[in-house]
Parts: sequence; structure tokens; C-alpha cells
Amino acid sequence: MLGQNNFVEPVALQEMDTSNGVLLPFYDADSSIVYLCGKGDSSIRYFEITDEPPFVHYLNTFGSKEPQRGMGFMPKRGLDVSKCEIARFYKLHERKCEPIIMTVPRKSDLFQDDLYPDTPGPEPALEADEWLSGQDAEPVLISLRDGYVPPKHRELRVTKRNILDARPPSGPRRSQSASDAPLSQNTLETLLEQIKALREQVQAQEQRITALENMLCELVDGTD
Repeated sequence: MLGQNNFVEPVALQEMDTSNGVLLPFYDADSSIVYLCGKGDSSIRYFEITDEPPFVHYLNTFGSKEPQRGMGFMPKRGLDVSKCEIARFYKLHERKCEPIIMTVPRKSDLFQDDLYPDTPGPEPALEADEWLSGQDAEPVLISLRDGYVPPKHRELRVTKRNILDARPPSGPRRSQSASDAPLSQNTLETLLEQIKALREQVQAQEQRITALENMLCELVDGTD
């Protein structure tokens, strides 16, 4: 493990094992805990990082029977704060994805401030062009006291031209002449075609949602 300002000499050395698998590290800055998962290994080792020697303190090891092919890590805002959940991994097997949940036992039902300090949220501190121009900013933090509440979606601006905008300007009512009939008929047919296309898109999306829900149920049943 390397120092923050020194990438030449390690500040601490920790012997893991003799495996030659790829190491997958996950660091939780809120709790100063680093989780080490080895690809092809069946365990998760976690250490506490401090500013004082020996800097790295072994905490525990989570072990399972099957080796992991990959590992994912849930952001803090996705954890269940009511159950004192501090970490959630998604262990990739050959044919399924297994959630691994780590909790801290607490008797109190109150919000645990020491477990859940303000944590980075989904809102970016800078836009892409600002970052490319060399600007820097601290992450935008959110509180998990009442559970994570997603922010309001940004306003979606539609630039597609509406076919109704082509209608003639409103004016004094007059009797419909024979020359107006073809325009009204064409507009009606166009609207019906658009409605039909939208219905087909909605049906396709509903079928896709149903298929994804079935896949999710199969994954959940496989983990039980």
C-alpha cells in the first residue's frame, strides 16, 4: 500500500496469500475501510486505514464456498440504513449474481450518525466541460438520515417539432370549404399513425420490463 504523497516506498506491507489472481479493491471513505476481493478467491478481507502507524489494521475475513468471477460494490446511498448496513457486494458466479450484505449490530432503532456521515451523492460537482477546462471541486454530499431520496429529474427538453405546430393560425370562425378537407384528413391520418407507433413502443417496453422482472426473480430465487 502506497502513501498519499509518496508513490516510491510503501507505508505498510500486508501479506495476503499465494494466489496469483487479480485483486479487486473497494475503499469506503466514510468508514476508512478497504475491502480486498481476489478474482478466483472465495473470501473478502477488510482492513481499517488510519493516519498513524501501522496504518493498516486487519479487521476480519468473509468466506464462502464458491470462488468469485467478479465483484461489484453498492454506493452508500443504496444501502438500508434502518438495518445498519455498511456494505453490499454483488458476487458474480458462473450463472448468477449473489448479494453479500455486511451490517453492524446495533440495539438502538435510531439513526446511527457514526455509521452514516454525509456521503457523495449522484449529482456531479462539475459539468464535463468545466472539468475539461481544469476546474476542480469537492463532491456534493447528501445525508442518509431519512434514507436516500433520489433528486428530482432534470427537465427534459424536447426539440422535436410537433406536427400540431403546422396548423393554421387561429382566426375568425368560417365555414369549412372543400379546399380545407384534404389538409384536415392528412393531419388526422398522421396523428393516428403516430398514436399507433407509440402504442407499439409502449407494448414493446412492457414486454421488456416483464422479461427483466422475470430474470430478477430467477436471480433472487437462486440466491435463497
